[in-house]
Amino acid sequence: MKLAGKVAIVTGAASGLGFATACGLAAAGASIAAFDLDAERMERLHDEIDPARLMLCAGSVTDEADVGAALDAMVRHYGAVHIAVNCAGVADAAKTLAKGEPFPLAVWNKVIAINLTGTFNVIRLAAVKMADNVPDEEGERGVIVNTSSGAAWQGQIGQAAYSASKAGVMGLTLPVARDLAPHGIRVVSIAPGLFDTSMVAGMPEHVTRSIIERMVLFPHRMGRAEEFAALVGTIIENVYFNATTISLDAGARMSVR
Repeated sequence: MKLAGKVAIVTGAASGLGFATACGLAAAGASIAAFDLDAERMERLHDEIDPARLMLCAGSVTDEADVGAALDAMVRHYGAVHIAVNCAGVADAAKTLAKGEPFPLAVWNKVIAINLTGTFNVIRLAAVKMADNVPDEEGERGVIVNTSSGAAWQGQIGQAAYSASKAGVMGLTLPVARDLAPHGIRVVSIAPGLFDTSMVAGMPEHVTRSIIERMVLFPHRMGRAEEFAALVGTIIENVYFNATTISLDAGARMSVR
């Protein structure tokens, strides 16, 4: 699917991977519906994207009404929904047992709700809109790109909920791709490794350097959000990517902590 002239919803667009992806897809000619709970931070996108090709949609990926309203607005304003990129996520951590206390169930429920259920909520509602598109010369009507994580199979201490949620994203990729193949909709997930985003921005320099030295094979640095965005663009434009999870991690292997 060529990006020029297409319409994409990007969740988690206020920062990090989502922000970079929204900017990257817009630079390639797509119109963007940026979706995030943080409406104020999303305003920064006005400095990067032509306002005529940008729609800001405040809401939660866990809320059916919020996501449905954003997709309806896209169809009304742009005429279609061709692409959905799921970048919304949280990384709240807790040990299964710490100081005699069990993992707080509220933390578990929050992480699973946003990272896994929220991703599927966007997938299922976006698929309805994509199925109405006129197929292109390949028979394609839509592309969905999800964000898993290297933690899906290399979870560290305290990452039970996060790892489970990202393993769930990886696990749903194939069956959902099979469900949507008859409609000409592809589904691919990306499993990023250690990226320089807000989730690690608060770490001291010596801590991040230690992580890089111990875990990252080559190049010896954190990933850049623009590199994630570039892979999203490649997946969208290369129709033979489907039903798989792609690692983007510089060969990183997580340690216990």
